[in-house]
Amino acid sequence: MTQTFADRRWTAPDGLSLYARDYAAASGPTRLPVIAIHGLTRNSADFGAIAPLIAQSGRRVLAVDVRGRGLSDRAPDPMTYQPVTYAHDILALLDQAGISRAVFLGTSMGGLITMALAALRSRVIAAAILNDIGPEVAKEGLARIAAYSGQPVDTPGWAEAAAYVKQHNAVAFPHYSDADWDAFARRTFRIGTEGAPVLDYDPDIAVPIKAAGARALVPNLWPMFSKLTKARPVLLVRGETSDLLSEAIAAKMQKRAPRMDYVEVPGVGHAPMLDEPEAKAAIFPFLGEVD
Repeated sequence: MTQTFADRRWTAPDGLSLYARDYAAASGPTRLPVIAIHGLTRNSADFGAIAPLIAQSGRRVLAVDVRGRGLSDRAPDPMTYQPVTYAHDILALLDQAGISRAVFLGTSMGGLITMALAALRSRVIAAAILNDIGPEVAKEGLARIAAYSGQPVDTPGWAEAAAYVKQHNAVAFPHYSDADWDAFARRTFRIGTEGAPVLDYDPDIAVPIKAAGARALVPNLWPMFSKLTKARPVLLVRGETSDLLSEAIAAKMQKRAPRMDYVEVPGVGHAPMLDEPEAKAAIFPFLGEVD
């Protein structure tokens, strides 16, 4: 398959070398770029389906590998694996790329980083898409993710890697085929030094979660959400069966931000891959209304 993006690196405030996939915009009027930020244990490959489509619609897309994931450096201090640090890393990317404003697309943890950015430098966010995440999360979903994040896995081959991702994600994607799970594994694993697939993230990303204990299960980001949704377009995407963004939390978000756009992706849990027809049918008209 032909690579549809350029490799881009930038330097974090503490000196780490970080990576992003840089999808060039199709020719036409210059429009604000999209910064795509993945979830806790994932990487830029999660946007491999939607990013080229956004680029074809006329927007440059920078899909990042958050520190400790993918092709970005692992942090020597695991306590830097926190949304505020990640947000400062993103600001460094914007500054080094000469981007003063952008549309932010954040899946799960990526949405938390987007909310942190609203608190740190609100003016950089022209619009935001929050994918299956809110200013509070359901304890059940967060506990499920915390239970496997950073845990050792035994995957001597791709079949075992596919079985691993199916074990932890089948509840969200019950319709996936064996081929889908193989593709999922190849997005989330890489070949390690011993020649076997290994998870493509630093296991120490779980250290701050464990250190926070029960407090990590009930974050209150409503002030950041209010700042994010004030005077800018926001689209909330929710998986119909999500165990992280419950119906009640989504309803509360809509009440707090009545002008926020909302779409629910049927038959999918946490988190939609954004290649679903319902997700695309909401995302592209939303982007079409942003400069």
